[in-house]
Amino acid sequence: MENDTGRMIDRSDLTKEMNEALHLDPRKSAVVTIDCQRGNLEPDIASLPVPDSECERVIAGTNRLLFLARNLEISIIHVYTVYEEPLLGKHPFEVAMLEARQSFTPHRQSDFARHKSPGSPEGELIADLDVRPSDYLIDSKRTFDMFYGTQLESLLRGLGSETLFIAGCNTNTCVLASVFGAYCRGYRTVVPVDCVASAYGEDLHQFALANIQRRLGWVLTLDELEEKLGASAGAGGAAR
Repeated sequence: MENDTGRMIDRSDLTKEMNEALHLDPRKSAVVTIDCQRGNLEPDIASLPVPDSECERVIAGTNRLLFLARNLEISIIHVYTVYEEPLLGKHPFEVAMLEARQSFTPHRQSDFARHKSPGSPEGELIADLDVRPSDYLIDSKRTFDMFYGTQLESLLRGLGSETLFIAGCNTNTCVLASVFGAYCRGYRTVVPVDCVASAYGEDLHQFALANIQRRLGWVLTLDELEEKLGASAGAGGAAR
């Protein structure tokens, strides 16, 4: 038998049918941004840097998603991470990486030892992100899964949200773990590909998107998402 290890499998038929089956109700939806912080998305100071061109793409895409959400009165939640000193770089895998003097990011040197400490510039939300006073802010995230140890689920239940549009970074860590967390809690998840990126390499970015698309949720372009939400609004889905 031929060894197919590493060969990409074409599931485009599955993707097409699943996308056609997706129906969205803006009234029961929420946008959640994950870790849109200077430590990831501002190249000049980033301690775990997303590639420069990807930073621009993700910020622009996420702002477009936020604009769409505001027009449809969809709730917006920004979840972000800081690490107190006892938590930063203390996981056994992180300790080993730091002791080996290996970079977490392949395109340039990371500086994980100073990554997003409380009150640091790296821990701040990126200035270009369109955050409004009406948005919800959750700063209690301390690990990859946006639900773990945070009040996010209680907030979503209170809002009546059943579908989550997830943006941010990193695709293969916090985004993927959070999609798993959402799946395990019964949420429908949609990841707009224009709104996510990874500091860990394009290969892991693409792997995470494929993993989500083929088992956990939907991966759409913003154009596709706008079309889906426009159809819902046209059918009365956004009526109040």
